[in-house]
Amino acid sequence: MGCLLVPVMARAELTVIYDSGHTQPIAPFSEVFESADGLPPQSPPPAKPSLGAADPKAWLPIQSPGLTPGPVQARAHDRPFTRPFFLIGSESRSRQWLQAHRERLKEIGAVGMLVQAETMEDLRGIARLADGLSILPASGSDIAKALGVSHYPVLISAHGIEQ
Repeated sequence: MGCLLVPVMARAELTVIYDSGHTQPIAPFSEVFESADGLPPQSPPPAKPSLGAADPKAWLPIQSPGLTPGPVQARAHDRPFTRPFFLIGSESRSRQWLQAHRERLKEIGAVGMLVQAETMEDLRGIARLADGLSILPASGSDIAKALGVSHYPVLISAHGIEQ
């Protein structure tokens, strides 16, 4: 009796439990099992799936309210960070600073935060200039506020804040 139920259960209708909005129909995949020769039917390839948060275009624009490009006065701070990090934007001042300080930033193992960018070309330009440095796109507003920083580019290390 149990063997008779298996084919019936295998042909049961699918039930959607959760739809993220990016659900793809299963019909193109199930047609492979229904064809006589076992070859998939000739049809156009499915549309390229959305990458969601992994798509760099989804990060744009990167903005950090309260932070602007400008000079930073060197000073000590009382927060012992274990790893140095820097805040930069994609404008010319940050690009020049990154190019001038790149080797030192690599030597000390600094990690960057890209706190301002408008376009994909901004992202590409900073990636080219980084040349091996890790730079992550993120708003720097909270950390800047906590450290009393209002301008970038800036390096924050265990020793202090400097440009």
